[in-house]
Amino acid sequence: MKKTVIIPARWGSSRLEGKPLHPINGIPMIQHVYQRCARAAVDAVVVATDDMRILKAVEAFGGKAVITSEKNRSGTDRVADAARILELLPDDILVNVQGDQPLIHPSCIDEVTAPFEREPDLPMATLGYVIQDTREIHDPKDVKLVRDIRGNALYFSRATIPHARDENTPVSHIKHLGVYAYTRRFLDIFKDLATGQLEEIEKLEQLRVLEHGYTIRVVMTPHDSPEVDLPEDILRIETKIKSGS
Repeated sequence: MKKTVIIPARWGSSRLEGKPLHPINGIPMIQHVYQRCARAAVDAVVVATDDMRILKAVEAFGGKAVITSEKNRSGTDRVADAARILELLPDDILVNVQGDQPLIHPSCIDEVTAPFEREPDLPMATLGYVIQDTREIHDPKDVKLVRDIRGNALYFSRATIPHARDENTPVSHIKHLGVYAYTRRFLDIFKDLATGQLEEIEKLEQLRVLEHGYTIRVVMTPHDSPEVDLPEDILRIETKIKSGS
């Protein structure tokens, strides 16, 4: 069962154009992500992009990249496109790591793929992290999730979920980290699914899976992996890197 990390990285971004090549402590963000992923127990790491500038930057630091279609609806669709180009097998495991996660811990990749060793028929898994920074509980750019008693995702939202009706109710909130694992077989199913209504409303591609009745296993991790969405996120990330995060 081959394990391949695919990092979708597109040039266009309404909030930070050319984000994958934005320097963080003098190094392109995509290089931080790639090199951290390469430290995990995987067979290969590949960047899937629609832009030659990103491909050339990846090749410049010794990484591997492929050019995928500009018509992909989401990062997961781009990963499926890359899996086709790479001719991966149906039982191979693909790990989708967002190109804007420069602090991704290599252990996260090992954690999200672990369920497939016990349940080879599992279609998809992702990561959850108990929120420590209370700002993230109410920030819509930090996606929250809720699980059932088996650890499967019930819902993902930009809203605060669960929402305690009574002020003194104890509750912990789980942040969704943008790391996914799936079999190549399920990715081929995913790419043919119609865009979901909830997916369109929340702008969360993982909701397409739930809306069509498939399971997403949530693996809890002790490692946070903040994303770079806005220019002001860069300084916070740089500070964390300098502190050894």
